[in-house]
Amino acid sequence: MLNRKNTPANGASEVQATAIINALPHPVLLVDEDMSIITANDSAQSFFQASLSSLRKHGLSYFVPFGSPVLALIDEVVRRGTPVNGYRVDISSPRIGSERIVDIHAAPLINRQPGTVVMLQERSMADKIDRQLTHRGAARSVMGLASMLAHEIKNPLSGIRGAAQLLEQSVGDEDRALTQLITAEADRIVKLVDRMDVFSDERPVERAPVNIHVVLDRVKRVATTGFARDVTIREDYDPSLPPVWANSDQLIQVFLNLIKNACEAVKDRPDGEIELSTAFRPGIRLSVPGSAEKVSLPLEFCVKDNGPGVSEDLLPHLFDPFVTTKTNGTGLGLALVAKIVGDHGGVIECDMKSGMTVFRILLPAFTPATAGDAGDTQ
Repeated sequence: MLNRKNTPANGASEVQATAIINALPHPVLLVDEDMSIITANDSAQSFFQASLSSLRKHGLSYFVPFGSPVLALIDEVVRRGTPVNGYRVDISSPRIGSERIVDIHAAPLINRQPGTVVMLQERSMADKIDRQLTHRGAARSVMGLASMLAHEIKNPLSGIRGAAQLLEQSVGDEDRALTQLITAEADRIVKLVDRMDVFSDERPVERAPVNIHVVLDRVKRVATTGFARDVTIREDYDPSLPPVWANSDQLIQVFLNLIKNACEAVKDRPDGEIELSTAFRPGIRLSVPGSAEKVSLPLEFCVKDNGPGVSEDLLPHLFDPFVTTKTNGTGLGLALVAKIVGDHGGVIECDMKSGMTVFRILLPAFTPATAGDAGDTQ
């Protein structure tokens, strides 16, 4: 009689427990001594790119590299009967992908029940945030350099350019080419200084609720009528996204820069293509300038291309000023993109995934609490 009364309550508790585990953003597994997977939450199935039945069929050893530290860590939990943690463990493998760096938290079940609970926490987002802070510091260095250049270089260049124009009027045809070269090079240096001067603009960004798909459609129209005329641009949009809290003109500048870079990467490939995608990714929170509270960054916008990619050595420094893969590049385009995204309280990162170069931007969504009554969506 007592058992029958308790059965519905126990059943409800199990359902609630399952729902709670599945709501966690981190992969959670229950593993036995043989590394067989007893159960796994939804995040674990997504992380290992396998269904629960497939995880149970193959076991943990099938998905992680041979001799992986995660297996030794679970063995230690079983042997000691106490929780064990591992930090920055590389579990990359052909089955789950590259650059899978995780922190591992493993603990035995209570009351001596068989099994080890394993939670994986991906380091990628923490590393991205650390890099974003580095990008902002580098941008501040450029700001100081730009202020110095504007005063110390632009004024003398103006004099040099004027002198070259005066000389051009009194020299022969052979020497006139040299004076024209001096004028053109002076103009080029001024343009470079002007581009750097953008980094010294520390005024707060004027933001409003922006429909990201309106921005991307405009960028695509501009690109396909110019530099991307011969490139296939595909779309993978989530039409239900809320507005992004941003400056639409600056977002246009960001995506034009990223798409132009992608076009240059695929221009020599007959099958070259670019993909624009939008998605909702809850769970990312970050402290941003001008706010004492952490802000959620649920909106993910990606520009992907199937070009040759970026070398592993260059990837961590791609958004630093003066770093470029182009022969005649200045290395300021992506640095400016990182500055704009950072000014919006967002994060940008470049990854290599499944033969694609992926530039991923995370930005805050607009809510009435964000900025009161901000008017209509742009």
